[in-house]
Amino acid sequence: MKYLTEYRNPELVKHYIDEIHKVTTKPWNIMEICGGQTHSLVKNGLLDLLPENIRMIHGPGCPVCVTPMSLIDKAVELMEKGVVMCSFGDMIRVPGSTISLLQAKAKGGDLRILYSPLEAVNIAAQNPEKEVVFFAVGFETTAPSNALAVHHAAKLGLKNFSLLVSHVLVPPAMEAILSDEFCTIDAFLGAGHVCTIMGLDEYYPIAEKYQIPIVVSGFEPADLLQAIYHAVLQLENGKYEVENQYTRMVKEEGNLRAKEVMFDVFEIGTQEWRGIGAIADSGFVLQSKYEAFDANKKFEIKTVSSCETNGCIAGEILRGLKKPHQCPQFATTCNPSNPLGAPMVSSEGACAAYYNYAK
Repeated sequence: MKYLTEYRNPELVKHYIDEIHKVTTKPWNIMEICGGQTHSLVKNGLLDLLPENIRMIHGPGCPVCVTPMSLIDKAVELMEKGVVMCSFGDMIRVPGSTISLLQAKAKGGDLRILYSPLEAVNIAAQNPEKEVVFFAVGFETTAPSNALAVHHAAKLGLKNFSLLVSHVLVPPAMEAILSDEFCTIDAFLGAGHVCTIMGLDEYYPIAEKYQIPIVVSGFEPADLLQAIYHAVLQLENGKYEVENQYTRMVKEEGNLRAKEVMFDVFEIGTQEWRGIGAIADSGFVLQSKYEAFDANKKFEIKTVSSCETNGCIAGEILRGLKKPHQCPQFATTCNPSNPLGAPMVSSEGACAAYYNYAK
């Protein structure tokens, strides 16, 4: 398949592995932002092929993993009130403080697993007697489609559709990580799909302020190795620039039409991150002109603050302080059939990657 098989070419992969070994003279810690990048690194065995001096640190770029437990509790509460809760499938097994969405469905709640937020708008249009809420989570990548759903619902004049929003933004998370006193990160691999929407402008100030290389990367083995190679080249030569490895998808300005729709519906506000806490200006919230579609304002929902239980160290894993196998619960008490935290549930979670693919 074009744009896929050529980036899994074994000869190209070997070439970049060899080049990384040639240029690496010092120990470097590189964080990949996206959980999809983490899975590709682990699944394809790339971590074992890198020089011992290169340590890949797994970042908080799994949207399911960073959705706060309190928001899952809110979604469960809405289901208990008879609301039709619509969600992508990767959210339904993530533990809340008591139960998950799937467990709430087993108790009689109405949960619909969808592939698009526009499906939730259609459900609301076809069932005017029911309140329909779409669980809108994710990074900048999914925000445009959720914004379009609000536009569509407004155009149809729907009064029974709303969003439970937990959109988070990558650059503020990077700054929060870099500001941590325990941070040891020397370079970042930027999330290619996020930059496809947002472009590169937000990353130049971070690279300059913290004097750290940022290389925007795709997700296939050759993408990641080429990005790592360029990050190491910068580090070895004392440079700190923003580079775009993912040129076949990412433009300097991003997707202007997607950003136009997104910023019409959402504005930047404080957001809570699971395992990390609240980060100022790190998320999207609905603009006041669309507050009729804000489930938090439409329904009386108890605001609770929840933290991980049962010894789960998801917060330390999401901040890059520990690897999944360093958790005493990993692959014993905590496994895909009995997940204690979101990183073991999500298809982009670091714990799930290590459980399924690592030695």
